[in-house]
Amino acid sequence: MSLYAQRGVSAQKEEVHQATEKLDKGLYPNAFCKIYPDYLGGDPAWVNLMHADGAGTKSILAYLYWKETGDLSVWKGIAKDAIAMNLDDLLCVGIYDNLLFSSTIDRNKRNIPGDVLSTIINGSQEFFDELKSFGVGIQYLGGETADVGDVVRTIAVNGTMTARWPKDKLVTNDRIKAGDVIVGFASYGQATYEQEYNSGIGSNGLTSARHDMLHKTYGARFHESYDTTLDENVVYIGPHRMTDSIEVSVNTGGGIETRTTDIGHLLLSPTRTYAPLLKKLLTEQFDHIHGLVHCSGGGQTKCMKYLPDNFRITKDNLFEAPVVFREIQAASGSDDREMYQVFNMGHRLEVFTDAAAADAMIQLGKEFNIDTQIVGRVEAAKEKTLRLVVGGKEINY
Repeated sequence: MSLYAQRGVSAQKEEVHQATEKLDKGLYPNAFCKIYPDYLGGDPAWVNLMHADGAGTKSILAYLYWKETGDLSVWKGIAKDAIAMNLDDLLCVGIYDNLLFSSTIDRNKRNIPGDVLSTIINGSQEFFDELKSFGVGIQYLGGETADVGDVVRTIAVNGTMTARWPKDKLVTNDRIKAGDVIVGFASYGQATYEQEYNSGIGSNGLTSARHDMLHKTYGARFHESYDTTLDENVVYIGPHRMTDSIEVSVNTGGGIETRTTDIGHLLLSPTRTYAPLLKKLLTEQFDHIHGLVHCSGGGQTKCMKYLPDNFRITKDNLFEAPVVFREIQAASGSDDREMYQVFNMGHRLEVFTDAAAADAMIQLGKEFNIDTQIVGRVEAAKEKTLRLVVGGKEINY
């Protein structure tokens, strides 16, 4: 059993899928998000979507960093995570405007004071204001903030995003076909709309990242930061403290620059939203977009859930894994198979398109200073299979 499983989490969420398998799959079963008829407006040419997600256990990392340094600003990143994990999933069905967001924050009042709540809530509004400047309109409709100390040890930051959208502007993944190429957009670096280096960590796999990277002393000092029924052999088994410094290489658009950050900020980099980029892709190259996948839970295997037919997916030109994933792998001893199934390992957004359209998409990515390249291709097959090439070695799923 992997360390990930021993900590009570699953990259593939098998039990969740089993529990929901009898539910309606929506109008387009291959779409990245479940799409329903227009119950709100009753128009057959429109659809409704409601999506729920959050920052997951990344909020515990923010808690540890804040307790250790007093830096409240890390909670703004958690606000961004909860929003981006909703927004970027909806972007993958073509929706980029006229969205509604409601937040759900559950806290243990004894550990999480009001100034943390204020930072998260105000940080959410600041992020919406920033997105609006790129033509991505999201209305913040409040939400629920509950004191549930018997349920939550620290804080859980989640949200729900709702949209009503025309059917003829949806990306349903039904157009993915043999011969398509997969354009990958990096999860790391510093996009033109980001204020600092982004490690690419996103908001998936953070339970393992936290325990594999951080030192045993965190468990001793902060019992509220983990499930105390876990075997101590899988709890905070790493070599690092949050404030340990580490160097990163950043493409500034004008060259490569070496910067010094710390392990805490590496693990707490806010999930990159591709909203400014996808707004342009969806408005300028919609007809060339055959499919969109956000490599969230399931990492580089995520695409296999949204294929409209039996295809062989080959990804043999992946990005070099950024430093955060190399550090996690070194600390955990996990093999490549598990790493690429848990983490995005370098790119979170995939566009399935015809080869002739790929160059324009790559150029658009570069305009936003996001490293972009063709990472793989789609081939006809008798069954759905995935082949990754990592370091010259094949991994088959």
